[in-house]
Amino acid sequence: MASRTPVEDAIRQKITAELKPTTLEIYNDSHLHAHHAPMQGVTSKETHFRLVITSEAFRSKLQPARHRLVYSLLKDELAQEGGIHALQLRTMTPEEEAKRRAQETEVD
Repeated sequence: MASRTPVEDAIRQKITAELKPTTLEIYNDSHLHAHHAPMQGVTSKETHFRLVITSEAFRSKLQPARHRLVYSLLKDELAQEGGIHALQLRTMTPEEEAKRRAQETEVD
């Protein structure tokens, strides 16, 4: 049986294989944008994603370089008809993630 989430599956497979993330959160936000004019007539339910990725691969890279790395991994999904239309990224090293979690804990 074919997957009901082939784009999400491809995102997970490619990022896991290449970046070996300690955290990978994938949010399909397509339903929040289905009413937008550019989405009229699009049958795909996998067009808008928000990703949170923590990986050692991001060490010593600035955010633009991290994002380019992810875009390069997902170039096929970004280019295909009915593929990814919008991609929001939060990319961190393990230390950056730990610092963010500590700050969140202080606020609580």
